[in-house]
Amino acid sequence: MELSILNIKGEDTGRKVTLNDAIFGIEPNDHAIYLDVKQYMANQRQGTHKAKERSDMSGSTRKLIRQKGGGGARRGDINSPVLVGGARVFGPKPRDYSFKLNKKVKSLARKSALAYKAKGNAIVIVEDITMEVPKTKDFISMAKSLNVGDKKLLLVLPENNKTIYLSARNLKKASVIAASELNTYRVLDAANLVITESSVAVIEKLFNA
Repeated sequence: MELSILNIKGEDTGRKVTLNDAIFGIEPNDHAIYLDVKQYMANQRQGTHKAKERSDMSGSTRKLIRQKGGGGARRGDINSPVLVGGARVFGPKPRDYSFKLNKKVKSLARKSALAYKAKGNAIVIVEDITMEVPKTKDFISMAKSLNVGDKKLLLVLPENNKTIYLSARNLKKASVIAASELNTYRVLDAANLVITESSVAVIEKLFNA
C-alpha cells in the first residue's frame, strides 16, 4: 500500500511511502483484538475495591433476637448482613485483574488494528514534525490542514517528544504516542492515525522483529 507524504500544511511533498503488507495489509483477526483490548483495559483497573465483611467490623457479638418465633429472618449480632448498616456478604476484595497474553497474539492484534485503519483509509503520513516550544494553536492548525481536526486523532512519533506532547495535551480529540508504545486499544480508539515518516520504519522494525 502506497501513501503520499504530506507536510504539516497538508500539502503533498511529492514523496511516497510504502506500507508493509505484512503489517498493514493482513486479514484482521477480531478475536485477537478482543483479547488484547480486554487485557489492556484489565491492566488499567486498580483493583483496590474493598467492602467490609463481618470479621472487618467492630460491634457487639450479642445475639439481638431469639433464633425462631419472631416472624423474621434469623440473625445474630449487630453486624449481620440482613440488618441495615450490617456487613456485606462476599463483598469485593483487593485483587489483580491483569492476565497473561502470548506475544504472538498481541502482535497479531496490533497488526489487525493497523490493518483496519489502512482498509478504512484512516492513515495519514506526514513528514517529521519539529516544534521548538509547546503551542496548542500550532497543533490544531496542523490537524486542520491534514483534515483530521474534526475527529479523534492519534499522532505516532518515532520517539517521545515532550514539546509535541504538551502541545496536544489539552485537546480532547488528540493524543500523541511513541511508535514503540503503540497498542491495539489506542489505535482503534482513534478515528484517524497520523504517522510521521520516521515512525513508519520504527513500526515495521518492531512488528517484523
